[in-house]
Amino acid sequence: MNAARLRAVPVERVWGRRDIPTGFPRLADDVPVGEIWFEAPAGAGLLVKYLFTAERLSIQVHPDDAAAAARGFPRGKDEAWFVLDAEPGATIGLGLIRNVTREELRAAALDGSIEALLDWRPVARGDVFYSPAGTVHAIGGGIALIEIQQNLDLTYRLYDYGRPRELHIEEAASIAIPGPWVPPSPPRAATPGREILAQGGAFSLERLTAPAGVRGEAVVVPIAAGGFIDGEALEAGSAWSVAESAEIIGDAIDVLVARPA
Repeated sequence: MNAARLRAVPVERVWGRRDIPTGFPRLADDVPVGEIWFEAPAGAGLLVKYLFTAERLSIQVHPDDAAAAARGFPRGKDEAWFVLDAEPGATIGLGLIRNVTREELRAAALDGSIEALLDWRPVARGDVFYSPAGTVHAIGGGIALIEIQQNLDLTYRLYDYGRPRELHIEEAASIAIPGPWVPPSPPRAATPGREILAQGGAFSLERLTAPAGVRGEAVVVPIAAGGFIDGEALEAGSAWSVAESAEIIGDAIDVLVARPA
């Protein structure tokens, strides 16, 4: 069997929740859990997380492959988000509303006007966003989502709403794309039961609703319970790593599949 179920690990975040859904591991009752990390195999190119937000995340940016390599890291950090739930009025900030210079970006981060400069978009269940490295972004409060990203834990914060956490304005401004969000490709139907949600970035992202084979390195994340992967039941709230190949079979299949480019 080439599909391996990944271990889930809760992570405390200041913007997290104390009422995360049942079935996920928790910390102490008074500790807000913002992320559930699924431990990736050694050398894996992709990482899976669940995020549960009560407040806005910092306005931040991640390096691309070249910028990460220049700093001694193995890869950059593209991200993709699949929204599972969103409270009325929930938003995600993705890209800027206009092009600015890097000096203007630094100044906006310092005086707080970057909040108004960020392009805040309303979100709803089922929305998908691919955020290429370098995109200035922030996930808003009241959202539960699946995040699939390149396997790198490196974030540069531009602004954090006055929270007492470290900022990285110079590093962020030097690698940020100081303008609007540009996704790599729009979603499109490929074959019956297979939709390509994003392609052209550091990894591809598909949604499968029919039996299929998964070939090559990949992560599989069920959106809802249904079907089997190499004979193991696919459950919501789980994540699976595929090393070479796996077969997804059965009824009521609804999974995300991501592959490094």
